[in-house]
Amino acid sequence: MKNLLKYSLFGISATFLFTNCGPQKTEEVVEEVVEVKTPTLTLLWETSDSLMTNESVLFDDATGTLYVSNIEGQDPLQKDGKGSIAIISKEGKILNPAWVTGLNAPKGMAISNGKLYVTDIDELVEIDIATAKVSNKWKVEGAQFLNDVAAHEGTVYFTDMNTGKVHVYAEGKISTISEGNTSINGIAIADDGTVYGLDGSGLKKWNWDGGTEIINSTITGGDGLVILGDGNFIASRWQGEIYFANDSTQTLMLDTKSAESNTADIGYNAAEKIVYVPTFFKNKVAAYKLDY
Repeated sequence: MKNLLKYSLFGISATFLFTNCGPQKTEEVVEEVVEVKTPTLTLLWETSDSLMTNESVLFDDATGTLYVSNIEGQDPLQKDGKGSIAIISKEGKILNPAWVTGLNAPKGMAISNGKLYVTDIDELVEIDIATAKVSNKWKVEGAQFLNDVAAHEGTVYFTDMNTGKVHVYAEGKISTISEGNTSINGIAIADDGTVYGLDGSGLKKWNWDGGTEIINSTITGGDGLVILGDGNFIASRWQGEIYFANDSTQTLMLDTKSAESNTADIGYNAAEKIVYVPTFFKNKVAAYKLDY
């Protein structure tokens, strides 16, 4: 009985020993590698160089055509009556080089309720799209350098770069909603009505309490602004730079400074992800496919 118990205990001990000394099963850790795609712009086409000193491009979702504002001079503040709006196709064909004439130095544009709103030095000009006629003009008190325009639910927002103000036109009246924005230029409105802009401090937004918040402090002195969604934007600098930007980073997608080709108030076709670039003194519009 003692021997039997002895061998039984030996067997239990041996089993325990071999079990604990044998190879242990480990869990394999697999790290998922997430590839970060670099946003790019690829040239699709360019118009001929007959759009004289073009400052802004606006894509019309309703018609699929593009409006181009042409200063047609060296001085963006000269009241000479030479400014015009042209129409080009999505393929880059100039359909009407003089759709509307008799303006001075037209810059930013936006569409609201069948009207095209254009800034013209110290005036907001309303053009009836159906008739291609100027239907109204509003002289903006104290305005010096009216620039970009955006529209949302019947309200037209526009900036004055020299005075640092943001104005709105609504229900037949013009008022000022923000001041103290150094060199304010590009402006865009999100679907929820949030206002974003580009000034000397960078890419900023206006909060509902009336305060402002800097989204990106690197892209200062911007010109055109496009809201992509999900916290992403496209911002251009007149000197010849276009950025993909958000609240944590910015990627330079286009640099045409060495070619002395400007990148002024850009337009955007969201459905096809195409960025339209007015080249100012190069007198043509260039279209780029956005990939991000």
